[in-house]
Amino acid sequence: MLEALLWGGIAASSLVVGALLAVVRSWSDRTVGIVLAFGAGALIAAVAFELAEAGLELGGPIGMGIGLAIGAVAYFAADRAVERRSGRRGGGATGFPLVLGALLDGIPEQAVLGIGLVAGNGVSLALLVSIFVSNLPESIGASADMRADGRSKRFVMLLWLGVAVLCTLAAIGGRILAEVAAPPVVATIDGIAAGALLVMLIDAMIPEARKKAGDIAGLATVVGFAVAAGLSLLGE
Repeated sequence: MLEALLWGGIAASSLVVGALLAVVRSWSDRTVGIVLAFGAGALIAAVAFELAEAGLELGGPIGMGIGLAIGAVAYFAADRAVERRSGRRGGGATGFPLVLGALLDGIPEQAVLGIGLVAGNGVSLALLVSIFVSNLPESIGASADMRADGRSKRFVMLLWLGVAVLCTLAAIGGRILAEVAAPPVVATIDGIAAGALLVMLIDAMIPEARKKAGDIAGLATVVGFAVAAGLSLLGE
């Protein structure tokens, strides 16, 4: 349990780090876009080498497929609900929808991190790096938006601290669930995380990285993929 708390806290800490970086200085769109693209590449590797592979081994294609469908539809529906309430597509991104987005993809990510600890192989470095890096641009962008809207530094930091705590608790919850649930159930949870992440990547993260970083976004994505894939292979 303490191990899940430790690694979950480390992964979620980048949300607070990103908020801190945003309140102490401003960052160019290009810099944020490069970090975003690197994180997207790392998440693609995590989905392929960690979530999908583990899910297929535990529950086969049916359990994995059910999880993919649930995760994809759940993220799609929740994200569209946020968009309708905030007018995000018509009026540009604002801080609070981005915070909600961090929760939508952060909780299943962290739950899978906790699930992986039960296998006895330790934490997945590839997944840990993917979560840590992809969290940074989300929290930097959302914090900058909230500061521009007049929110205090204290409010921004406390908000992200709360999100980080919830994500850390998800890692603990994932470990507990993996200890009591049958392998097909764990496989479905892997699929849910993979489905949610894939929709998030294509719908939000990759387009935003391209918009902010320009032509270099593709190269940064490949670097992120290579780093996370290498870590995954080293951990085997």
